[in-house]
Amino acid sequence: MAGRRRGGFAARQGAALAVGRRAVSEQQPWSLSAAALRRAPVAERLVLPSPNGSAISAAVNGVPVVAACLRNASAVAGWIAGQGWGSARQPVAVIAAGEQWPGRAGLRPAVEDWLGAGAVAAALARLGAGPLSPEAHAAAVAHDGIADVAALIRDCASGRELIEGGFAQDVAVATELDRSEVVPVLTDGAFAAAGR
Repeated sequence: MAGRRRGGFAARQGAALAVGRRAVSEQQPWSLSAAALRRAPVAERLVLPSPNGSAISAAVNGVPVVAACLRNASAVAGWIAGQGWGSARQPVAVIAAGEQWPGRAGLRPAVEDWLGAGAVAAALARLGAGPLSPEAHAAAVAHDGIADVAALIRDCASGRELIEGGFAQDVAVATELDRSEVVPVLTDGAFAAAGR
């Protein structure tokens, strides 16, 4: 979504618009940087225009969409299982969004997103969901088999790019495993915390 369209969308939603990591200012404290968001004033509504997760979420029609990551994987799995989903009769798709190539169009696979998907799949399996597809099983086994997920992510392509760019805190925040109980559910074009 182009900058002007993003601004118009945010205005129509009555929301603040997050900017790129390097564009944070006193007037514009909200950004795609997780560490900067922690320091920013709380915005009642915020548009996070990511080229991967936001684009995928906006493209999905007719099925519930839940945002998950390493930080809320168990909470999301618990909520999904509580809805009665995650069986052969009520399947769930867990999508690893990927990352943009620096300076190029298109998305690349991102190990941090794959491990986040694996964390959700593993938590679903622990709650009795399934059977897992071979892909979900492989992601779950990969997540559960890594002794130090945070160290691996710090050393992956995306982690190194962020750290070398001065955003090591963003990597630290992203790898806080199961630190959040918030389950963001897409409703009427916006994510809101699911009711318990």
